[in-house]
Amino acid sequence: MVVESRVLSFLPLLATAGLGAALAGCGDSPSNDDAGTLDARSTSTEDTGVVLPSNAEVAPVLETYAAIVHAGYEDAHTRGEALDTAVDAFVAAPSEPLLVAARDAWVASRPPYLQTEMARFYGGPIDDPDNDQDGRINSWPLDEAYLDYVQGPPPDFEELVGGLVNDATELPTIDEASLVALNGAGAEENVSLGYHAIEFLLWGQDLYEDSPGRRPASDFLDGMRDHADRRRAYVTAATDILVSDLAFLESQWAPSATNYRTTFVALDAHEGLTRIFTGLLNLSGFELSGERLLVAWRSSEQEDEHSCFSDTTTQDALYDQIGIQNAYLGRYTRIDDTVLEGPSLSSLVAARDPALDTQIRTALQASTELCDAIPEPFDQALIDDDTGRPAIRAAIDALQAQTELLNQAAVLLGVEVEIAR
Repeated sequence: MVVESRVLSFLPLLATAGLGAALAGCGDSPSNDDAGTLDARSTSTEDTGVVLPSNAEVAPVLETYAAIVHAGYEDAHTRGEALDTAVDAFVAAPSEPLLVAARDAWVASRPPYLQTEMARFYGGPIDDPDNDQDGRINSWPLDEAYLDYVQGPPPDFEELVGGLVNDATELPTIDEASLVALNGAGAEENVSLGYHAIEFLLWGQDLYEDSPGRRPASDFLDGMRDHADRRRAYVTAATDILVSDLAFLESQWAPSATNYRTTFVALDAHEGLTRIFTGLLNLSGFELSGERLLVAWRSSEQEDEHSCFSDTTTQDALYDQIGIQNAYLGRYTRIDDTVLEGPSLSSLVAARDPALDTQIRTALQASTELCDAIPEPFDQALIDDDTGRPAIRAAIDALQAQTELLNQAAVLLGVEVEIAR
């Protein structure tokens, strides 16, 4: 049974172990190849003497996982609505204090969503190609010039006016249908929707070493910046669409409904565990350690960081990792500080190999602490050879080490998973 309780802190700290699982080919050109591909080969009871989990044993683990994913989307939806309210207040009377409030609401909206990214990569609601929810919600990297005017570097800040905000021919009507149609049109980086489009509209480009973007509130005031009315309409529409998309994902994982959750919790043991491990291993070993950290570490380019306009990329890494930890431990701390917890992958592994379970728990906590230790802002850490780059590399190595251990857990439980390249 999944239970809910009130707590004051997130998780008890575990001792950090030495996890120096070095990645190969560090001097190669920027790519995510080091993220690697792991094939977890199903292990029969005849091979190992380990009894594979039964449907009855796995069913409550699937229930816990589904409850955690639903709670995460519900919290993300709640925080999305708060962002929507803050954006509406700002566009109604643009001012610097209300712009700061909208930015704060955007930052606060991210952690619950990031903790749901462990539920990607296996064809669930977030990955459904008919809806492309991930592409609508969290596409990156983003070409700023596709959305709005851009500036060159200081001290000249030479300006190039363009983008959908300023182009009434390309985007005559700013509404959901138009923004959805233009998302990814012509190139993957032509992002018109989601968190990062809203982020750019609130912060503007990050052209500074000592701060995130500095878009002024006057960009949204008539007479102060061309097409301010369209800029207000755009950020309003983009935020409304984000809230709607988060509500859809929440509904797909809600209990007592005919939806994706109904199908998921009825899966047999092997298929249910395969989906969970597919999400965990791909987020840990490919997306987070590879696409989001290793590529940026290799290139040292701000353009390769995830949330570059707001300088919150370190938060992205931390809460993605916490989401992985949540899924393994069967525990999630909600935005009101209540905790959902129940039967978990950890309990399945511990029943068969207590030492491996302890290793995984220790590795997960080490990765969480090392992601949290990456200095802010991330773009400056990328070019800091003394502390920043070593800290990012330590987090990458820890994530790779935890991926190897999670892969061992998959093998133990008879699951085969291939990590994307």
